[in-house]
Amino acid sequence: MSDTVILYNTEDGGTQLRLKVQDGTVWLSQAELAELFQTTKQNVSLHLKTIFRDAELAEASVVKDYLTTAADGKAYQTKHYRLEAILAVGYRVRSPRGSQFRRWATHVLQDYLIKGFAIDDARLKEPAAGLDYFDELLERIREIRASEKRFYQKVRELFATAVDYDKTSETARRFFQAIQNKMLWAVTGQTAAELILNRADPAKPNMGLNAWSGTKVRKIDVATAKNYLADAEMRDLDRLVSAFLDLAEDRAERRQQTTMADWIGFADQYLKLAERAVLTHAGSVSHENMLKVIDQRYATFDAARKASDKRAAEVEYEQDVESELRALESAASRSRKPLPPNG
Repeated sequence: MSDTVILYNTEDGGTQLRLKVQDGTVWLSQAELAELFQTTKQNVSLHLKTIFRDAELAEASVVKDYLTTAADGKAYQTKHYRLEAILAVGYRVRSPRGSQFRRWATHVLQDYLIKGFAIDDARLKEPAAGLDYFDELLERIREIRASEKRFYQKVRELFATAVDYDKTSETARRFFQAIQNKMLWAVTGQTAAELILNRADPAKPNMGLNAWSGTKVRKIDVATAKNYLADAEMRDLDRLVSAFLDLAEDRAERRQQTTMADWIGFADQYLKLAERAVLTHAGSVSHENMLKVIDQRYATFDAARKASDKRAAEVEYEQDVESELRALESAASRSRKPLPPNG
């Protein structure tokens, strides 16, 4: 069996598995499957028999024998099952562990297999098959820096390079909310929800927004904090992002992994060093309450906008009619023939 492995940590922290990599996929033995899904080897065996009996998978295509070293130091031929079989067993076990692994495998594992991310320390020091985690990471960071994207998109992409990042997890969603709020607080003294409620005004043009997508302001635009930021505030945030990019590049060049928890800590440390305000609480307004208020304000704004559009359309129509009448009168005047002289 290849020595190349990918580390998988269960969400409860109870188990860390070394998934063996070969032929562009991962393999586990029955004992490892039982450990992964918190069940017995007998239960795993029954599920596998059912999978092969029902022809859900062809046994020959997902099973291989590999030499493994047992506790007694002897090498034995042991059956290993590739990813398709692992997932099929996971669907049948019906445990939280099964759901967690399926999410991780579906959304994260493929990228890891291709790029070599989230591999163990031995592989980080001695990359296999020409793949190097830190070289890939440096390239990715530099691409983010060179992009024309605005600061918030860069922030999301930069912090998504965290070695334990899983975009489908609730932890990742809360992580981005925390980072966004820390940066906005450092620049404006407000969380995202507070900023939106303090600046969203249905009586102002475009509801107080300085930026929005499309040709007119939509509900999704008024619920996005960065759309209310002034140019000076955007420049402040750009500088913060540049500092984080410098830190990420420096750590990658020194071959240091960075987790989501690391990024939270680095954000606080840098903001303190820069003598910026550091957010240490959840803010005075919840995201849910902000959305309720914004819905009402947007409804007021949209009704006024539609009424204004209607009035403008009526005025435009009247002007068009008046212009058309003048054109007709002018044409009629030119077509009149002069009367012949008397005589």
